[in-house]
Amino acid sequence: MRIGRLPARKARILTIRYLGAGAVTLLFLFPVYWLFMISFKTPDEIYHVPPLWIPGQIQFSNYYVLFKDGDVLAILNSLIVAGVSSGIAIVLGTLCAYSLARFGTGGENLAMWIISQRMIPPIAVVFPIFLIYVYFGLVDGYFGLILLYTAFNLPYVIWMMRGYIVDVPLELEESALVDGLNRWEVIWKVVFPMVRPGLMATSVFTFVFAWNDFLFALVLTRTEVITFPVMLTHYFGGQSNFWAKIAAMSVLGTLPIFVAVSVMQRYLVRGISLGAVKG
Repeated sequence: MRIGRLPARKARILTIRYLGAGAVTLLFLFPVYWLFMISFKTPDEIYHVPPLWIPGQIQFSNYYVLFKDGDVLAILNSLIVAGVSSGIAIVLGTLCAYSLARFGTGGENLAMWIISQRMIPPIAVVFPIFLIYVYFGLVDGYFGLILLYTAFNLPYVIWMMRGYIVDVPLELEESALVDGLNRWEVIWKVVFPMVRPGLMATSVFTFVFAWNDFLFALVLTRTEVITFPVMLTHYFGGQSNFWAKIAAMSVLGTLPIFVAVSVMQRYLVRGISLGAVKG
């Protein structure tokens, strides 16, 4: 319905709501806009007073330097550890969730204990994990980070997928078993299609958790497998900060998350609404 056809009072309220929503949107998008603009500015434009809202000439040199120096490998490292660990956590977590939901493995207490492990502050366990990793030679390698991120994402995946699987009617699985399917075929052909939105939403969140991790990556990496968040800290120096590199690297680092959320958007909305608050 158009605003012009509404009563004057309702039209004013609706206009105020739109203006408020627009103001909040601009407020939250401004840091993104400013970061994006800095990534195309020259050093003189970055420190210009008063600030320049738009660069005089679009510069790609800040991005070129990142590729030339090999800094973008940090994004590739993050993609590998976040992608592989999320995939493993999703497979193992979904199977565990199915066992909890359908066979009552461990009872209600086991499910609650599993999700409680995700609430442990990382700072409380990072140094014992570091000592264990040093002993087994897992520091500064893909395997160590993938193993750690998988372990930390598993409780979240199990808890979320358990909620989705519980909502699948048990009669459908029983009918499929009567028709001759085995348990693995039931999971693949009956359960999986019905929980697909929740599975996609959970995958995105586990990927984001691993992608944004800073503490474990800072302590457990040195020179070989530096991830994106750790690489950003290299641009903050004692005497000066490399704002051009920080902005360009930040823009490149947000692209995988932006693409993942955009591709999975329809699954995210449906998956979150179906089972995010269910246990």
